[in-house]
Amino acid sequence: MLAEDHMEKYADVLLWALGTARKEPFKKNDVVMIRYDMAALGMAEILQAKLLDRGMNPVLRAGMTPTMEKNFYKRAKEKQLLFQAPGDKELCEGLNGALYLNAPESLTHLADVNPAKIGKAAVARKPFRDILDRREEVGRFGWTLCLFPTSELAKQAGLSLDQYEEQVIKACYLDGANPVKEWKEIHRRAKAVKAWLNRLEVDTLHIESDRTDLKISPGDKRRWVGVTGHNIPSFEIFLSPDWRGTEGVYFADQPSFRSGNYVQGVTLHFKNGSVVKAQAERGERFLRKQLDVDPGAGRVGEFSLTDKRFSRIDRFMASTLYDENYGGLYGNCHVAVGSSYSDTFDGDPSRLTGKMKDKLGLNDSAVHWDLVNTEDKRVTAILASGKSVVLYENGEFAI
Repeated sequence: MLAEDHMEKYADVLLWALGTARKEPFKKNDVVMIRYDMAALGMAEILQAKLLDRGMNPVLRAGMTPTMEKNFYKRAKEKQLLFQAPGDKELCEGLNGALYLNAPESLTHLADVNPAKIGKAAVARKPFRDILDRREEVGRFGWTLCLFPTSELAKQAGLSLDQYEEQVIKACYLDGANPVKEWKEIHRRAKAVKAWLNRLEVDTLHIESDRTDLKISPGDKRRWVGVTGHNIPSFEIFLSPDWRGTEGVYFADQPSFRSGNYVQGVTLHFKNGSVVKAQAERGERFLRKQLDVDPGAGRVGEFSLTDKRFSRIDRFMASTLYDENYGGLYGNCHVAVGSSYSDTFDGDPSRLTGKMKDKLGLNDSAVHWDLVNTEDKRVTAILASGKSVVLYENGEFAI
């Protein structure tokens, strides 16, 4: 378990991140939900106290244990999978912020559950996410999430619990006297990278590594975003492309734990924007089921790059939050299949209608699954002028 001083620093970083992630400043009497797994109870208590001291109203929600989650998917009938508890919609409509403290006690407990049942429950919960997305677009809601180390995470990552905790401390800059100051500096440096990227009129991105040869179209009215406070840690800079312009082969060498399933060595073949062939060294059945959850699940919703000069993560952590921000020798890129992020629209996201999103090629899905490539790679931008510019090489942006 993290020491008390590290948890205090962690909580301060999370509150900085929450405030940074929201367009409008938080104020007294705002409602902030703290959703936590039981292993992160101590962190939830610290955050509750700090929110109360700021005059805000924390709402505490414990996550399901692995047994509860398995009971649900194993025993729930169709109507129970789709059930929405009274008050959930009203809570989402009144939330100003949310802190998600992930501390899983199991990563594989749903391995024998039919993936279609998991997909149906995800689709049933999507209206709540849509409400929060809309509130975020108009500046009334902000969120951030983090990971709290557990024995299960350490085991699946092949580390001791002490080693895993050290990675968390290092990744979040909790080993310094003033972690919030460090994060403000990373925020400043990332802002310069985004400004450089957004000045370029990019027609196509070409990603090349040993097992990836993929072309992605950023699309019209797009902007690169990232290091916005939404995740701690987060070093990625990303956009949601026009899914229709995706062609080629993408390989994810990083393993992935998702909905209690382990997936490794994913290869996706894209044609006319959609996955036409999906393979995995492990977990292929689950992969294919996820890609069939809805029409958007087999399309690209995000393309991301992480600069190794920002990220101190250099080990596989068995957590997408950390693995999608991997630094190591060559940084990483990741492609997310599924839903797009409206804040990558270069305009007022609150004005986006479903029709506008369709026209721009912003993808919609109940799924959002980040698949990470840490190979040595080159990302080249083919500009509207026809000129080619290397954006990313040797794990670093070329700025």
